[in-house]
Amino acid sequence: MAGNSTEYIKHHLTNLTYGELPAGYERADGTVMAESSWTLAQTSQEAADMGFMALHLDSLGWSIGLGALIMFLFWRAAKKATTGIPTGFQNFVEILVEFVDNTVKEGFHGRNPIVAPLSLTIFCWVFMMNLMDLVPVDIIPKLFELGFSLAGGDPHHAYMKIVPSTDPNITMGLSLTVFAMMIYYSIRVKGIGGFMGELTLHPFNVKNPFIQALFVPVNFFLESIALIAKPISLALRLFGNMYAGEMIFILIALLFSAGLALGLLGGVLQWAWAVFHILVITLQAFIFMMLTIVYLSMAHEDH
Repeated sequence: MAGNSTEYIKHHLTNLTYGELPAGYERADGTVMAESSWTLAQTSQEAADMGFMALHLDSLGWSIGLGALIMFLFWRAAKKATTGIPTGFQNFVEILVEFVDNTVKEGFHGRNPIVAPLSLTIFCWVFMMNLMDLVPVDIIPKLFELGFSLAGGDPHHAYMKIVPSTDPNITMGLSLTVFAMMIYYSIRVKGIGGFMGELTLHPFNVKNPFIQALFVPVNFFLESIALIAKPISLALRLFGNMYAGEMIFILIALLFSAGLALGLLGGVLQWAWAVFHILVITLQAFIFMMLTIVYLSMAHEDH
């Protein structure tokens, strides 16, 4: 049972990975690669051996699909918008847009028309990616295994993670985009001199130019660490919370195979955790959006 449980957990935490394996590589099924080629990983070890350039097809597919769904829903709401009494969905969209707009007005102190649409996109996209965690952990992976088997593949090698925010590559990609915008607007608003001044003249600042010159390397070291820590903490906060939530769902799902009594307990626990997790999902989307607003506001400060 312990071995089966370990395999079950490992299978659910492995991405559908497409990458390159070198010539001479011995695969899990015993075959040896005659030449270097791109292929789907059969095990988590093969996925790790594919290296940095490997693609997580499930994370990319679900995140792009959810992004397209969000654009379609907002396009549909805009197309059917009326000046009269709004419908239920139009009312929901208006409330959401107003909420994000007020949040930006309170947290962003510069002038940039892109910040509000960016914040709305981030909140909705991260929320939708997090929301996939409420789908029962076995439904879509089992359907994918069935389709993989019908296509002639080995269902044991059919991996499918449907929560993109539990993949650090996705959360890091989002945070690095925010980080790039921070650097761009910091240089655009303050200039190269102003941006470098922030990195070298703070937090230690004295009037004596000779002493200040001595503090420049120290300031640069401290400020660089603080700057680099922003995208890393932004990505890992979202990833860590969602990964932990997914892991709890997987552990609860193990109870369904441990008898009737534990199965009933698992059903109650899964329902209770799902209700609580709705708050986690929404809160993590809001935190990611709020920190993006704060970081961009700091980038626009030209004091």
